Amino acid sequence: MTRVLVNGAGGFIAGHLVKRLKREGFWVRGVDLKRNEFSASPADELILGDLSDPRVAAEAVRGVEIVYQLAADMGGAGYIFTGEHDAAVMHNSCTINLNCLEYGRRAGVRKFFYSSSACMYPEYNQLDPDNPKCAEDSAYPAAPDSEYGWEKLFSERLYLAYMRNHGVQVRIARFHNIFGPEGTWCGGREKAPAAICRKVAEAPDGGSIEIWGDGKQTRSFLYIDECLEGVRRLVESDFTGPVNIGSDEMVTINRLAEMAIAISGKRLSVRHIDGPLGVRGRNSDNRLIREKLGWAPSAPLQSGLEKTYAWIEAQVPAAVAVGA
Repeated sequence: MTRVLVNGAGGFIAGHLVKRLKREGFWVRGVDLKRNEFSASPADELILGDLSDPRVAAEAVRGVEIVYQLAADMGGAGYIFTGEHDAAVMHNSCTINLNCLEYGRRAGVRKFFYSSSACMYPEYNQLDPDNPKCAEDSAYPAAPDSEYGWEKLFSERLYLAYMRNHGVQVRIARFHNIFGPEGTWCGGREKAPAAICRKVAEAPDGGSIEIWGDGKQTRSFLYIDECLEGVRRLVESDFTGPVNIGSDEMVTINRLAEMAIAISGKRLSVRHIDGPLGVRGRNSDNRLIREKLGWAPSAPLQSGLEKTYAWIEAQVPAAVAVGA
């Protein structure tokens, strides 16, 4: 039985990844600062600790063959783009990756998966909301619009340097807005689909919801199940990456809100307010993943949004009851 480590197992994507790996028959150790708040982890072993601590990192990688590194200090636009958390984001995430690689290679880990982000793409290629450029080879000259993006770009290079100098195998994916049930949906770190679903679920019929900016900024959103399929295919392939794992179904934020409102069955209006926005347009370019893995995400946004809205709608009454 192959022994694997999933860093960030108390979080959204990594929490779902633990479940998938267990279904596939792996022995799984999970590590995080906290337990998953929405469901019990099926991991064979769970370490509660901070991976920026060398002692925790060294314990985590002991006796495993593959590391899935998804632990990071991150959140949605309200957390990443204000600038208030830049030092913590860069320090914490860089330290985690440095520890993961150094103690991992010392312990004999043979393969590392690293979850990068589309936030590392240059801002200058994402100014036109209708024609963003996010092909993997467009990363340089580098000019991310946030320190979070700069950290991801640095860490990509860190993993590739360890592959060249220490002979470990590396797989790198650039995630594009992953969403689904059991993701953060309130508190300031939630991403757009969860935030909009929450606002719609909380609004009374005939009321309104708020959207940051004019709502004409564009994004693509990938449902969690397809994200995991892409991760597993990449890890089992001979392709190092980096490669986009995202949907190429681009929508405006206004359209995303319209979809969530329609799913709810409510009559709601939208009010546009000032707020952090990120780049003007972003969409996953899936040409490389099709070429290298013979696969690309294909599920429509509507289907994933329906499942996510139903889950968030069910969370709202319970959260109100406990004063969240």
